[in-house]
Amino acid sequence: MIDDLEYNTEREHLIIPEYGRHLQKMINHAKTRETKEERNKLAKAIISVMGNIQPHLRDVPDFQHKLWDQFFIMADFDIDADSPYGMPSKEELQARPEMLEYPQNHPKYRFYGNNIKTMIDVAVSWEEGELKEALKFTIANHMKKCFLNWNKDTVEDAVIFNHLFELSNGKLDLKDSDETLSDSTSLMRTKSKYSNSKSSLNKKSNNSNKKKYSNNRKRY
Repeated sequence: MIDDLEYNTEREHLIIPEYGRHLQKMINHAKTRETKEERNKLAKAIISVMGNIQPHLRDVPDFQHKLWDQFFIMADFDIDADSPYGMPSKEELQARPEMLEYPQNHPKYRFYGNNIKTMIDVAVSWEEGELKEALKFTIANHMKKCFLNWNKDTVEDAVIFNHLFELSNGKLDLKDSDETLSDSTSLMRTKSKYSNSKSSLNKKSNNSNKKKYSNNRKRY
């Protein structure tokens, strides 16, 4: 009796382990059938069993198509059976995907972030007018805030204007403007205000939980 025991290390390698060994044996049995009619009958029965094993795939588009592809993969593409979707190509499934072309952005002033260039390009494309002027100052204020996040010291508006002029290739020029940007304290105050409000909310919730606990505590 001990001699008849099988260990997984001695068994056939499972191509898709999620379906289990019994389903793999059913597919191997279907491959040995001599008539195509019998193979097609067994293949449809196996597909129905696969659908019951993977019920979460029922909401996936082309559910049956996916099951048939997995059936042929588990059969190692070595079964002559009729599929409503055709047998997939082994070379196509085993082909390596193409490399993704990641954007290689190496900005000169990294502390402004990558999105600032997109904002500048949008501002350049706008027609001259009040809206464009307002957008230019909005971008400049955002750049100043990003600069202060990187360097906590104060920064002169002229530095921001020079950087904006450089990043826009001279198309956005605020050097001769009489208006000034928001001061450093107001730009950084929103962040501290948010953090203080968040901490105060946490304190309130902790105090309310303590009160609930003290009120519900049994007294002996």
